[in-house]
Amino acid sequence: MKILITGSNGLLGQKLIDLYKNNSEYELIATARGENRYSDKNGYTYESLDITNAEEVAQIIAKHQPEVVINTAAMTNVDICESEKEACDQLNIDAVKYLVNACNIYNVHFVQVSTDFIFDGTHGPLLETEKPNPVSYYGLSKLRGEEEVINNAKSWSILRTVLVYGIVSDMSRSNIVLWAKGALESGKSINVVSDQFRTPTLAEDLAMGCKLAADKKAQGVFNISGSDFMSIYDLVYKVADFWKLDKNLLNMSTSEGIKQPAKRPPITGFILDKARKELGYNPHTFEQGLAILNEQLKQQTN
Repeated sequence: MKILITGSNGLLGQKLIDLYKNNSEYELIATARGENRYSDKNGYTYESLDITNAEEVAQIIAKHQPEVVINTAAMTNVDICESEKEACDQLNIDAVKYLVNACNIYNVHFVQVSTDFIFDGTHGPLLETEKPNPVSYYGLSKLRGEEEVINNAKSWSILRTVLVYGIVSDMSRSNIVLWAKGALESGKSINVVSDQFRTPTLAEDLAMGCKLAADKKAQGVFNISGSDFMSIYDLVYKVADFWKLDKNLLNMSTSEGIKQPAKRPPITGFILDKARKELGYNPHTFEQGLAILNEQLKQQTN
């Protein structure tokens, strides 16, 4: 099966390369803007691709004609999306439109990665049938991206995820687990919200969810996240506990107490029954995820 992924320099993109490279059942085309940042250049083809350029998208899809495209590329910094709406639209809405149009020409199955931030956070965990009502521009842009897929794609999966964490050798952005670990190791006192609840997702699990949906060319919306529902404070507490760091550095705060430009949904998290049943998805526990991350960090320092 020939698979093309976008955003291959990102955390999820690199985990997908890990999954597919050197697997004789798959031919992988990895694409991202600019140079390939993944350390191993063997076992797959790399193409530079700016998905906000409709012409480039059309050319690359026509050249390779994959069976499946997995779109991991997005503007995901919630606060920057609030201030740079045009750039956010280009990546999260327009690019999706270009990819869908190109995929339709060659009957390519399209997998779109989406987010829990399309919801308002009044309750959770949530089913796939929950009505979206975003409270941030990021959430709105991702919802518009979903609508492009649902209304226009011939064959599609939408995979919604929550608070992805993990590590690769070349990280363009940090994530909640690495941030908390780094801050506590340096002896910094940190304020952590106790009124936001999530089901944090190991990047490897999200990559596997993408692969399962691609293999089956699964039709529809699927929740792909971790299974453990917890507050952000609980999450950071577990990080401190796992690495035996000083929990006295943790200050419990509220969303109001931590001023951020974009509003966050208070409660999300996902119910995974559909993905378990239809895709065979089975995520790690949060503690197992931290153990996997710990092993990878050790390998990087060796």
